[in-house]
Amino acid sequence: MSEEGEITVLTHATTRSNSLRTTFPIGLARHFKLKEGDKLKWMLRVENNKLVIIVNPIKVTDNE
Repeated sequence: MSEEGEITVLTHATTRSNSLRTTFPIGLARHFKLKEGDKLKWMLRVENNKLVIIVNPIKVTDNE
């Protein structure tokens, strides 16, 4: 993953929902050795009119 970032596209989560979703970049998933079923804790804040997102990977084995 480059320092310039990665562009993902927002899509509807379901046809019956107003929620949006995007794809989690595979480079990050590989870096953190994430697999299906693992969780992500999202912490959001606004700084200088920009959205700052901190994502904390939570492995399934961490919750057992």
